[in-house]
Amino acid sequence: MKVLCIGDVVAGVGCRFLRERLPALKKSMGIDIVICNGENSADGNGVLPTSADFLFQSGVDVITLGNHAFRRREIYPYLEDNEYIIRPANYPASTTPGRGVCVLDCGRYSLAVINLIGNVFNSNPLDCPFYTVDKILKEIEADIIIVDIHAEATSEKRSLGFYLDGRVSAVFGTHTHVRTADCQILPKGTGYITDAGMTGPKDSVLGVKPEITVESFRDKLPIRFEPLQGDCMMDCVMFEIDEKTGKTLHAESLSVQ
Repeated sequence: MKVLCIGDVVAGVGCRFLRERLPALKKSMGIDIVICNGENSADGNGVLPTSADFLFQSGVDVITLGNHAFRRREIYPYLEDNEYIIRPANYPASTTPGRGVCVLDCGRYSLAVINLIGNVFNSNPLDCPFYTVDKILKEIEADIIIVDIHAEATSEKRSLGFYLDGRVSAVFGTHTHVRTADCQILPKGTGYITDAGMTGPKDSVLGVKPEITVESFRDKLPIRFEPLQGDCMMDCVMFEIDEKTGKTLHAESLSVQ
């Protein structure tokens, strides 16, 4: 089977570009399941029910989130009601809405998606992602397991990839909005990429107008970020996975423009 994992979708401009490009890509590549990080899909940051619905209606099967998961309170009931949008599993279950894992029944096989968040450079460290995923893997049963590690540090992401090598089908990183050049199959059969990249305007800084981020770094004063409108790209990674072994057979990084 083929699983497409899409990098962070930024604002309405990124959502609209995904809707334009995803159907044709699914058809041409024979994609079975689409996983998309949607934590920045709402204009002004975070995720809203409207932006999540838009992604689902555009052909996304599972939405993963990250550090902006709870920025918009309107999403809280949605996280409880829709099992196919998940937030990082290492947030405290007793105080945060939603869940960190979902399992899809695909007929001949089952597929689980696990969402984690890293702690390195995180101003509000959470439960250890390594111990969290150990606990989850003991509790779930699935033929294929995909992990989204939403984290800043490449070392933390790659360490988790090797930690899970042979235990899950694929690990893809999100959060930095910059597609990395290390798409590969790890020694024990787990597909891996440090960061899938971003779905949004090409000539931007993480989806934001460059002049705004330059001013922020230069002047050290608060400023409202605005998404750039213009030509877009959809960064993603495709994992072809053996349904019987759960191992990745082929991994390919893409930037659709």
